[in-house]
Amino acid sequence: MLFGKKIVVVLPAYNAEKTLAKTYAEIPLDVVDEVILVDDHSNDKTSDLARQLGIHLVIRHPKNQGYGGNQKTCYKTALSRKADIVIMLHPDYQYTPKLIHSMSYLIAHGLFQVVLGSRILGKGALVGGMPVYKYVANRVLTAFQNGMMGQKLSEYHTGYRAYSAEVLENLPLDENSDDFIFDNQLLAQATMANYAIGEITCPTLYFKDASSINFKRSCIYGLGVLWTSFQFRLHRWGWVKFRIFKNLNSLI
Repeated sequence: MLFGKKIVVVLPAYNAEKTLAKTYAEIPLDVVDEVILVDDHSNDKTSDLARQLGIHLVIRHPKNQGYGGNQKTCYKTALSRKADIVIMLHPDYQYTPKLIHSMSYLIAHGLFQVVLGSRILGKGALVGGMPVYKYVANRVLTAFQNGMMGQKLSEYHTGYRAYSAEVLENLPLDENSDDFIFDNQLLAQATMANYAIGEITCPTLYFKDASSINFKRSCIYGLGVLWTSFQFRLHRWGWVKFRIFKNLNSLI
């Protein structure tokens, strides 16, 4: 246990056979106590490969539950195994596992309860191949959310995140979507509960085998981001109460 904390990395996987080995090879196992992979009913041999690699725990959903549903299983499993810090890392090698030590340090020493690996801090996003339309959408949506939620984050849309166990235990994650908007809802909940959110610069890679949602799904996600922001503001004003923020006022 580094810093006296149990650090668990969760890998929400779907058709990650081509990139899993490369991702797992860079996870610093001298720092990480356990790695958990949840296979969301992949069409390839992701689960078989995960077991061959020696990943501590491999769970395969009997049917596809969606990106958010996958994460729900990841976090519940990590908490059941007494994790103090949970790092969510996509197994598609888009984000470098080499930042796990730094992200864990910030949480273990009480500086933040949530840490994001930001593609936008610095110049990593476009250099790493992020499509221009996604970069522009990221900047516009982030600016809108910062205004609505009173934050100053560089982005809300990264798939590389670290959480203290307290955050995952206290937020009503089951009220969130099972789709891609889950990530955004979780950050809105953490903000509503006044958890401190930090960021660290993260280089990123966009390539053929890296997972990415298409233009149509991106538009649906963008609309979900706008709606989550309006929900946050209306709930904070007390005009309308939304289930995704239930019981969080008591944490404020």
